[in-house]
Parts: sequence; C-alpha cells; structure tokens
Amino acid sequence: MLDIQLLRNNIDAVAERLATRGFILDRAGFQRLESERKLLQTRTQELQATRNSLSKQVGVLRARGEDAAPLMQQVAALKEELDTNEARLGGLLKELDDFLATLPNPPHESVPVGRSDADNAEMKRWGTPRSFDFPVRDHVDLGEALAQLDFATAAKIAGTRFCLIRGPLARLHRVLAQFMLDTHTAEHGYQEVYSPYLVNAASLTGTGQLPKFEEDLFRIPRPDAEPLYLIPTAEVPVTNIVRNEILAATDMPLKLVCHTPCFRSEAGSYGRDTRGMIRQHQFDKVELVQIVAPADSQSAHEELTGHAERILELLELPYRRVTLCTGDMGFSSAKTYDLEVWLPAQNAYREISSCSNFEAFQARRMQARYRNERNRTELVHTLNGSGLAVGRTLVAVMENHQNADGSISIPEVLRPYFGGMATIVAN
Repeated sequence: MLDIQLLRNNIDAVAERLATRGFILDRAGFQRLESERKLLQTRTQELQATRNSLSKQVGVLRARGEDAAPLMQQVAALKEELDTNEARLGGLLKELDDFLATLPNPPHESVPVGRSDADNAEMKRWGTPRSFDFPVRDHVDLGEALAQLDFATAAKIAGTRFCLIRGPLARLHRVLAQFMLDTHTAEHGYQEVYSPYLVNAASLTGTGQLPKFEEDLFRIPRPDAEPLYLIPTAEVPVTNIVRNEILAATDMPLKLVCHTPCFRSEAGSYGRDTRGMIRQHQFDKVELVQIVAPADSQSAHEELTGHAERILELLELPYRRVTLCTGDMGFSSAKTYDLEVWLPAQNAYREISSCSNFEAFQARRMQARYRNERNRTELVHTLNGSGLAVGRTLVAVMENHQNADGSISIPEVLRPYFGGMATIVAN
C-alpha cells in the first residue's frame, strides 16, 4: 500500500510513475475524498473543542448553583452533530483505505519503462543450451513414454491443469524440493518454515493478492466463520508472520524458506500453456522470503536472486536473468528479476522464478515494523522469490537431461538422494 502522504503532497509525481505501469490514477476521485475528509476533520475538531468548552462552563455553573440547562441543551445538540460527523469520517477513511488498496506499487527508478514482456531487459545468461544429436522431446512425451507422467488420470480425478506423477519421476519431483531446501538452509542461511496451506483474507490483503486478484484464488466458504483461501504461494503465509509485529533491529535480516503446494485458478490464462506442467492449478514451490531494513533491501534483492540462480547452476540448467519492465511487473513489486530456464523442446527461455523487492508496500498493508537505531518504529522492507518452482524445475531437468533412448539422466548433485542412481528409465 502506498503512503497516503505521497498522494497528499505530490499526487502528480505518483500518477506519472504509476502511468509507466499502464495504471491511470483517479486523481479527481482521491482529491474529492481528501477534500471531504479535511472539511469533516476540521468541523469535527471544532465541534469537539466547542463541546469541551461548553462542558467546562456547565461545570462552573453547577458549582455556583446556577441554571446550566440551556448550555446542556447546546452540548446535547453538538453531540448529535459530532456523532454524525464521526460516523461519516470513519466511513470516509474506510473509502480512502479501499482506494489505496487498489493502487499498485510505483516502480523503482532503476526499472526499465515498457509496456510488455517484450520490453524486459536481459541482465545475464548462464550456461550454453545443449546441442542434441537426436530429435528433442518435450516433458509430456518423455514422461508418458516412461509411464511416469499421467495427465489423463489426473483429469479423471480432478480435471484439466493437473498431473499425476509416478515412480522415479515422482521421487525426482520430491528430491528437487528437498535439494532446494537443503541448499538454502545449509548454504544460504535461511530458516526452514512449515506453514498453513489455507489463509484468511487479512493475510492475502497484507501481501497484495486481495482485493484485486480474488478471481485467481481458490476460496473455501465456511458456514460459521470467515472464508479461507488456498495459498497461491508460500509468500502469503510466510510474509504474514511479521504482520502487526515490531521486530528488533537485531532480528533482521529475517531469512525464511518454505516448501508448499500452491493453488491458482489461472483465471486469466485460458488457452495459455495448456499442454503439460507449465501452468497448473496445483504445483509445488520452494519460496524464499527476506524481511530487512530499508537500507538493505536493494542488496538483499541481489542476494536472494543469486540464491535462486545457484539452484539452476547446480542442476546444470542454462538460464537467463531479466529485469521486468514497468508494464510487466506484479502489482505489489517495486522491482522484479525473472529467472528464465532454457527448455529445449520450446527452443526458448521460460520463467522459473520471480524475485521481487516490495520495499515498504506490503509492510504498510501488514503494519510490519522494526525499531531502528534511534529506537523509533519504521516499516520493514519485504522480498521474496521462488527458489525454485518445483514442477517447472522438473520439466527443465527432464528436457535438458534427456537421452536418445527416452531415459532421463539425473543431475550429478541429486544422485546422493537416489542412492547413486544415475538414470530414470521406463517402469
């Protein structure tokens, strides 16, 4: 959520920055609400001051034994108007909060201005895509030929955009998540977290999924309680650990890693990536979250992104890093790096991780603070990134490490998890 003072003090600058994201700020709507708020607050303060003054006069008259009834009638009339004003002011402040909740995060100054992913800026490449001396197969053909990837049965059980994985390929999926957790905890200094897979609306509002993106969520109604939502990413429960908390400066940086299934309705993706595991309603992800002091968030963003890159390098998967342009960034992000892994069957790089710095945007929504060196409370900065999306990593391993006979070579770094087994073959 934006600091409302930015809008009050320099709404034109905010509008200009948001316009680079393709977002048109309703300046007239905000100024109408602000104008009414100022009038109401001024009138309410005047009424409170007048009522207090009259109440004191009533006390003086009563102490003298004089008639205070006329003044008491004025106090009663003021109270009625004051109650009306305070109720309207409360409603108006709620309207302002609702207005702010719809505004995206202004992009950091270093973010390239653009309209779509075509305007993203490539920052680096690692690894050389492999040259194959046999026809390349995609992960669907490979997995089905191994009798270990089954979309037809998954569709029978749940519908489209689900998959059923069996045997060694299911083990590889599990091992990938375990390897990511082991690397991030042992080498990168993250604390592992196990979190709820269902969250309340306040948690989703805190990280920015609500109210704007409710159609992308799976909502679970409950007859006697507020609804819960299946998590779209572990970012939501893990970042909300610090909601309404005041951390000590010595608690930071707070570095957390969490492996969860993730659930997305993919409401706006009809017709996109319908084949295979690229875009599913249910998928696993290992999520990295950092909570840091504001001065450290830019360096933390580089660090976190490097941690995700390290997984790709250890798995010998060629990738590139791109900076998302203003028009391609997520709602809550101030700056995002996407890591895109090479998929031979598509002859293209595809996203496998988004690493974002949200600065104080989420923290303001969550009221997540810390005590700075002056012992004053200040909003933290929050960051997260996939380290990595497990299903897409499985796809990348299968396609990049496939063999002419349809078997899959297990990356060297994962073989200890398989008791030294080097290849996945058909059941």
